[in-house]
Amino acid sequence: MLEFIQLLKQRYQAVLGGLSDRPYGNETVKITYQQRIDQLILAEAFIRKGQLLDTSAKPLLQMAVVGPTQAGKSSLVNVLLNSNAAGVSPLAGYTIHPQGFCNGISLEDCSNLQRYFGRFQQLQQTQLSKERHDCYSLTENTADSGLMPHGVLWDTPDFDSIDSATYREGVIRAIALADIVILVVSKEKYADQSVWDIMVALEELHQPTIICLNKLVEGSESIIIQSLKEKWRQARTDEFPEVVSLYYQKPGGLPVWPESKQQLLKAVANKVRHTKHARFEQELLKKHWQTWLEPVFAEHQALNDWLELVDLMIKQAMESYQRDYLNHPHHYETFQLAMTELLNLMEIPGFASILAGTRKILTWPIRQVMKLGRTRLHIADSSYEIALLNQIAEHTLIQLMDKLLDKAEHGQQGQWWRQINTVLRSQRQDVLQDFAQAAKNYHLSFQQDVESAAHRLYYKLQEQPIVLNGLRATRAAADAAAIALTLQMGGIGLHDLVITPAMLTVTSLLAESAVGGYMHKVETELKQNQFNTVKQALFIESLRLKLLSVPEQLPMTTHFNISPDQLSAAEQQLTEKRHGLRLL
Repeated sequence: MLEFIQLLKQRYQAVLGGLSDRPYGNETVKITYQQRIDQLILAEAFIRKGQLLDTSAKPLLQMAVVGPTQAGKSSLVNVLLNSNAAGVSPLAGYTIHPQGFCNGISLEDCSNLQRYFGRFQQLQQTQLSKERHDCYSLTENTADSGLMPHGVLWDTPDFDSIDSATYREGVIRAIALADIVILVVSKEKYADQSVWDIMVALEELHQPTIICLNKLVEGSESIIIQSLKEKWRQARTDEFPEVVSLYYQKPGGLPVWPESKQQLLKAVANKVRHTKHARFEQELLKKHWQTWLEPVFAEHQALNDWLELVDLMIKQAMESYQRDYLNHPHHYETFQLAMTELLNLMEIPGFASILAGTRKILTWPIRQVMKLGRTRLHIADSSYEIALLNQIAEHTLIQLMDKLLDKAEHGQQGQWWRQINTVLRSQRQDVLQDFAQAAKNYHLSFQQDVESAAHRLYYKLQEQPIVLNGLRATRAAADAAAIALTLQMGGIGLHDLVITPAMLTVTSLLAESAVGGYMHKVETELKQNQFNTVKQALFIESLRLKLLSVPEQLPMTTHFNISPDQLSAAEQQLTEKRHGLRLL
């Protein structure tokens, strides 16, 4: 599941990048996609936390101080640690990296955090640079803190500053790691929409929360706390958390933690339940699943429509093949090739050497077809069937591209259809060339079926000696006419062979003989076998497979290109365990 969430996030980022490159792109879509990317980063981090919990015999307590610009987060971190570990500044956006402070534990105890942060690099606090945002720091707190339980306290960057988009991922990772969230807001900032947007998102993580109301003036807290309650109820469904009112100590300029709240953090730490994390993961994913995958589902619907369209075109192509070749009285040449093979099998002893010598002087095409030895080699280039198949393939692509343009203009996912059309146009020649080669290969390999049909007829004729001898006599006389015709024309092609006197005479007599019914049966079976072979070898395994692969070549900057199989595997992981997943 983690791999799928990462893949989905990367596709959103790529598509958003493509939209951002357009000066007049859809701003609403851009905002929506950025929100989903943030949600996916949060989900990815939360899954990583699950991995961390699974591999830790005794998980460390993680606490995160979060809040808007200049709410006093770093100052509060110093108060809680009873040190000056966190750097403070009156300038907004001073902290731009997650900075962890180990309280009552060593850096060694935190060694497995690198796995959680993934591509983020752990650096010393002094090495953090504004030039890099994919890093974090861990520092041991050497002071004695009476307010903090043992664990890691995270000072996080602002989530609402102008530059926060550049280091947004670090903020989200630090917050998702937290077992306890300490929200710091000032009297000027507590009502900001950015505050409540982040608190809405965090409700799904089920983290015990403390609100620190900072920079207060004596007597103002009751009104602000009441307003906070109303904001909380509008944004969240869980119980309103404990509020800590913070006043500044004039000499040091630091907020003062109230005496009455000295044990608050330790008490809240007792509410942490790591055993429920797997269920919370599943709830988080299920809540957003349909929304996250909305553009993927739309592409899959377009993909299904594409599949149906391709199958319709293949069906129409096969109907054309059957009408214009298999069932056409003047164009169907395959059975005549079987009859040619039958002529070879019916050679009359004594005449065979004379006929063979005569055929050797014929032009090359007729020699290849009529020569003794019953070879399967033939002239594919002179076949009407091959020419027709190539015409059908080309016509199919032309029709398909016309329908793509129509869908691009009037259907859903217009851009998807336009780009399918673009890819198909660019590959049209390659598709047709591959089809032409597959047609030639089919034509050669199918000759064994042609020879088989001829042998079945010959064996049947052997059961009727009178019919066989009569056909032999007719064949000997008719063969001379075929030779004369060939000499006059300078060679004939396969299609011309259908109308030669030898073929017409022998076929007519055979049809009227006692084995005529059997001949029609053999011809019908040959046609059906030919239909099935052409459909499978050419229109399914060649043309259809090529067409179905077209969507896979759409650019990643405009489409998600997540296959139904990938999605199905992820959804199976999402639902495979009733009481929650331990995700990959």
